[in-house]
Amino acid sequence: MDVRRAAQRYPGGDPATGIESSHAFSFGPHYDPDNLRFGAVIACNEERLAPGAGFDEHPHSHTEIVTWVVGGELTHRDSEGHETVVRHGDVQRLSSAGGVRHVERNDGAEPLTFVQMWLAPVRPGGEPSYEIVRGIADSTPYAVPEAGAMLHVRRLGAGERTAVPDGAYVYVHVVRGEVRLGGEELGPGDSVRVVGAKDLAAEGLTPAELLVWEMAG
Repeated sequence: MDVRRAAQRYPGGDPATGIESSHAFSFGPHYDPDNLRFGAVIACNEERLAPGAGFDEHPHSHTEIVTWVVGGELTHRDSEGHETVVRHGDVQRLSSAGGVRHVERNDGAEPLTFVQMWLAPVRPGGEPSYEIVRGIADSTPYAVPEAGAMLHVRRLGAGERTAVPDGAYVYVHVVRGEVRLGGEELGPGDSVRVVGAKDLAAEGLTPAELLVWEMAG
């Protein structure tokens, strides 16, 4: 079990334009050959956009991009004609496949915070696709078969426990609150990478929200 603290993330973005980023994996100018991926996960970025700020149109390919809004509203537009507003509780997935371009902006009046996770596909290529699940229920798994992965959203009250899925690779990201997992106390932005997860449980020390990726070998 490998614990990575929020303070260990690589800083990024462009604060002068209202964009602040923190990266859990090797990203852009922060190249770390020992931190390129875990299971299918190749990026877990925390993004903070001031009102009016955003990422202009840019390309992606051969990546499954899953986004979770922590607070505020994310406006998404892509070259396949999709335009949506993503809010807390929604799961957004953009399968970039052979290639797609998109725009991500904070067109709202409040600051926007979101977590974006990139997964490597089992097989590259194919046609791009887009999906949004509104208000996903607690513990309802969201499958990303293209990456051999399953996302579990877990919301805990103080003192409440939840089982962590058994799996070849399990990646846990703390969105909010404080939890205890495998004897470690974790706070917002902390993450845990578990190989061969079995019989693990997370306990809320405060009300908390977790994103848990269950991945095949």
